[in-house]
Amino acid sequence: MKAVLKLEELGMWVGCIILLYAINVEWWLYVLMFLGPDVSMLGYLINNKVGAWSYNLFHHKGVAVIILVAGAIISNNNLFSNWAWLFPIGLVLLGHSSMDRFFGYGLKYENGFKFTHLGEIGKKPL
Repeated sequence: MKAVLKLEELGMWVGCIILLYAINVEWWLYVLMFLGPDVSMLGYLINNKVGAWSYNLFHHKGVAVIILVAGAIISNNNLFSNWAWLFPIGLVLLGHSSMDRFFGYGLKYENGFKFTHLGEIGKKPL
């Protein structure tokens, strides 16, 4: 089952890359997909609670989908065309979250960075 879930995450990640390509975004958005949302880890410099909260905000797929849908709606409305950048940013957030989950990094618990909803990072099952 774990392999199926990883394939699902890989599919979402690749799908986001394909959609970014299809809408002809600038090259730096691909770099942003790999690195951008991880700036949220700076919250761990304050404490584990702030770190988990900031990390989860930037890595929650629900947040990504809300931004993605808002961007899709706004891009079809000429009145708000200056906000059309929300769609590719939503794709970046969704793609990054899928990439992280594919590699085993989940949403964080407040007791430390390595404690995620997918299990403890670095701990091998018996």
